[in-house]
Amino acid sequence: MTNLRQDLRNIAIIAHVDHGKTTLVDQLLKQSGTFRSNEHVDERAMDSGDIERERGITILAKNTAIQYKDTKINILDTPGHADFGGEVERIMKMVDGVLLIVDAYEGCMPQTRFVLKKALEQNIKPIVIVNKIDRDFARPAEVVDEVLELFIELEANDEQLEFPVIYASGINGTASISDDPADQEENMQVIYDAIVEKIPAPVDNSEEPLQFQVSLLDYNDYVGRIGIGRVFRGTMEVGQQVSLMKLDGSIKNFRVTKIFGFMGLKRVEIQTASAGDLIAISGMEDINVGETICPVEHPDALPILHIDEPTLQMTFLVNNSPFAGREGKWVTSRKIQERLDAQLQTDVSLRVDPTDSPDAWIVSGRGELHLSILIENMRREGFELQVSKPEVIVKLVDGVRCEPVERVQIDVPEENVGSIIESMGARKGEMLDMINNGSGQVRLVFLVPARGLIGYTTEFLTLTRGYGIINHTFEEYKPMAAGRVGGRSKGVLVSMETGTASTYGILGVEDRGTIFVEPGTEIYEGMIVGEHTRDNDLTINITKVKAANNIRSANKEQTTTLKKPRLMTLEESLEYLNDDEYCEVTPESIRLRKKILEKNERERVTKKKKSAELE
Repeated sequence: MTNLRQDLRNIAIIAHVDHGKTTLVDQLLKQSGTFRSNEHVDERAMDSGDIERERGITILAKNTAIQYKDTKINILDTPGHADFGGEVERIMKMVDGVLLIVDAYEGCMPQTRFVLKKALEQNIKPIVIVNKIDRDFARPAEVVDEVLELFIELEANDEQLEFPVIYASGINGTASISDDPADQEENMQVIYDAIVEKIPAPVDNSEEPLQFQVSLLDYNDYVGRIGIGRVFRGTMEVGQQVSLMKLDGSIKNFRVTKIFGFMGLKRVEIQTASAGDLIAISGMEDINVGETICPVEHPDALPILHIDEPTLQMTFLVNNSPFAGREGKWVTSRKIQERLDAQLQTDVSLRVDPTDSPDAWIVSGRGELHLSILIENMRREGFELQVSKPEVIVKLVDGVRCEPVERVQIDVPEENVGSIIESMGARKGEMLDMINNGSGQVRLVFLVPARGLIGYTTEFLTLTRGYGIINHTFEEYKPMAAGRVGGRSKGVLVSMETGTASTYGILGVEDRGTIFVEPGTEIYEGMIVGEHTRDNDLTINITKVKAANNIRSANKEQTTTLKKPRLMTLEESLEYLNDDEYCEVTPESIRLRKKILEKNERERVTKKKKSAELE
């Protein structure tokens, strides 16, 4: 008879971006009495990073724990975005059950599918929570059918298909087993009860030799690297001498200096931890994800955890523009190298490779969001740098060049379906499904080469006038599609002068395209100041100032108003780049520029390139 730890449950919360899982965790924390009545709890308390709060997304997996009656419930809030899929997969190894949260109106979305697939592969017990039951147009019964279909499609076993369903409103802190919003109970008692009754308790094998596996990393200036993971077997104590089974097969011995448990949002120092506990430990400088800690006399490693391969890469460079060093605090290659090394301490899906130049690095990640969040964090910390156009990572599989392919799900109004199918076709997209549920919205599913999606978001929003929703997740590597896929179809307007953009100068060139800068913006030669209406680049002068003479021209009295410039965010700028351009990122500005700033030099290089192609 196997002993179980009835006083403990380990669960993960999984959902698509914005289906309300972080808000739901807030309510579970508040209602469990884990906080004192006078303790202030922030909204979305689990999203601790600034960017997470601003964008309303979870980037890093977080641990928390609540005490419900006699049971401690460890909860891991997972990222819903596919770019952070590496985190999700490892978390599934640490838990015995998942709460799958699905929006009562939107239903199953690509990330729901992506995260659930990872959970079912680990043979984990699910509880389905249909959230936002109080929303207008909520369709709980249909959503539960969609979830069941998804489970069947992902080949869930019979036990997993018998999932309990709870209907909840995270924002109101209510839940019920009835799908009628009027039947909502005033608290979330049913969720706690379902966790305790339905999620398996961890096996209590504390008497056996220790096995602890690191699933996540944290870093702290005082204690160095912190390994977060689960005790799968045995007991660990502070001061204990243990062996770390490294990924390369070597073994290092060290002493456990600190063990932390979790309660509420805090880490609590504890002296011992036993089988089933989720803990954080310090004491080993170069501990890595997937490594196992065992007793010195009983080395026994757990299977190594799979970490998702990067699919996208960019070159990060030291800023060498004419405005370099004006706005940033950290501008040298040494500082950028240190910052990228620090990121590698905790981000296992990131790779940083040196180049021939000491001022440039190739940084590879899981997608545009993954890399743009790193750049945004660096910029907020005071760094200045330049980055190149994102490129997909091509792999050789059995001697064939293969590229990453994404599964894209698009929800658009009926009238936009034709233009979306056409634009996807131009990007080598293959349509898998088209569902019209009669609500005026159509769902389209495609498989598209990842390079075809770089820069597609802006075009997509234009085609659907902002009414479309697009989501994509990595599917697999496939042989490369022939020919050019995606990319920018128009040329750019490039400044020929260094100076300040003037209203007069902008008015003179407005009919040539869309301007990216406002009057008064400082610009330099070679900086991109707008998009040309045609497919070639055009060099212009927008620093012109009106000549101050006393000759009155015939159209003198005309008053003209400037069109609103198109100011681009960091993500839009990265998507916009072409091969011969950089994005300059500083704490105060995001500028697009040509790699070669001087016009004649640029033209000479372009000619040389063309003649080489003709040969």
